[in-house]
Amino acid sequence: MIEGPFLVAIVPGALVILLTWWFRRLNFPLFVRLTPSILTVIAAIILFYIGFVNVRGFEGAAYLILAFFLIFYAIVSFIMATKKKPVSRRER
Repeated sequence: MIEGPFLVAIVPGALVILLTWWFRRLNFPLFVRLTPSILTVIAAIILFYIGFVNVRGFEGAAYLILAFFLIFYAIVSFIMATKKKPVSRRER
């Protein structure tokens, strides 16, 4: 039962991590780098609400598990966005 929501969460999660990595590589401001993780958290909260209030039952549990995995990807994206970039030897 856990494989379905996890596999569904891989596509947007990979997209969020890829966008964060790309924004970090282009040296965008912190707010722009945090935007994918913020939007993912908002989407996860909405999915949690839909699964808990509207759907319920086993189908609602799938929404809750999907929201959990999206939160995990958002946390990884947040850590990537706020991590300091290492100084290369040329810049020293």
